[in-house]
Amino acid sequence: MELSYFVILLILLGCMAATVPVFMCLFFTAVMGFVLFTDLPVLVLAQSLFRSMDKFALVVVLYFILCGNIMTAGTTVDKLIKVANVLVSWLPGGLGMAGVIACGLFGAISGSTVATVVALGGFMIPALIENGYQEKYTLGLMTTSPNLGVIIPPSIGMILYCMISNVSLEGLFLTGFVPGLLIIIATCVYSYFYYRKRTDFVRMPVPDVKKVFSTLKEGFWALMLPVIIFGGIFSGAFTANEAAVVACVFAFVVELFIHKSIKFSDVKRITVSSAVTSATLLIIVAGATCFGRYLTLEDIPGKITEVVLSNIQSPILFLAVLNILLLIVGMFMDIISATLILGPVFLPMLGAFDINPMHFGLILVVNLAIGYCTPPMGVSLYITGSIANRDLVYVSKAVMPFLAIQIGVLILMTYWPELVLWLPAKFGYLN
Repeated sequence: MELSYFVILLILLGCMAATVPVFMCLFFTAVMGFVLFTDLPVLVLAQSLFRSMDKFALVVVLYFILCGNIMTAGTTVDKLIKVANVLVSWLPGGLGMAGVIACGLFGAISGSTVATVVALGGFMIPALIENGYQEKYTLGLMTTSPNLGVIIPPSIGMILYCMISNVSLEGLFLTGFVPGLLIIIATCVYSYFYYRKRTDFVRMPVPDVKKVFSTLKEGFWALMLPVIIFGGIFSGAFTANEAAVVACVFAFVVELFIHKSIKFSDVKRITVSSAVTSATLLIIVAGATCFGRYLTLEDIPGKITEVVLSNIQSPILFLAVLNILLLIVGMFMDIISATLILGPVFLPMLGAFDINPMHFGLILVVNLAIGYCTPPMGVSLYITGSIANRDLVYVSKAVMPFLAIQIGVLILMTYWPELVLWLPAKFGYLN
């Protein structure tokens, strides 16, 4: 390893050890790399900062953030939870099943893990505990299930990956349905067997047909949002980029005029809140892009590719190492930064191992989604811990069974790519 690489690594790790925000770690390290080890003016870095914001894909992300905030401010979340409850809450562990299904439904609209855990955790965690569900089970379930927010499309992580890889966004969206569904089913099965013979929880009564019908009727417009998004995309009515705008308009109309859960006076507050969240995201993108620019100028991705290809010849071994590395990175870095930095590093290697870039994109997103639930940087751990007033260690132990399920699905889709690529192939997004 060259001395410059070692110094840059020490700077980056030192900043992280000092608990400096990740985006500042990346930006400061990039600046030091430019100043110390390149002959280029720092103005090049300023240009990279500007160009990192000049991406149409980021507009899509901002609109999905706005859509999620509209639904959180309104009653869409509540109605999705009611629909999930009426479908499965009467089964053993049914309220837990309702929680993971609600996360899947909300994730199919918001595209964000953090938005999902904030929107649903505050409601479902107290509800589960009040109905006799074990606290560890509850926290583990509601910490990990929101990962569906970035696995099931639309996904902010997928959008950013497509921005750097040029793969079809619609095709990548399609890869997320199968692993998302598998996680939901596996988690529901686990919940069923965990509570099948227990009597220390409140089991909901079986709803009659009238109640099921009325609940579905009440939640109709909330359920229509993902139908409109995906129906419109895959029917060709509008593109995935345009879908974000359609989703926002639809959400505003539903909450203002149909549900009447928000007022016109709330629109400014929701928009400003979304703008603040979006600004935070853009700052992370800018920091990651600057660091990625330095790596490119130093040809570090190319050198890493040479080292990997000279030491690993087996696709099976490469995928195993890839997953381990991404799981470790997810412990310390958010999905935005990790995607923008690691994507360009690994993309040149895929051809040597005959790995489809769309398949790799899904592997990347699922690994980094799991990172939301792994210490020390797992955001979801802190959010659910604060809701239940539990520390990081307690919540980290609680998530283990559910993380095992998600890692199991990850391994399955890693070594059986046809499982997740058949939908994009069917719709013509694979050559």
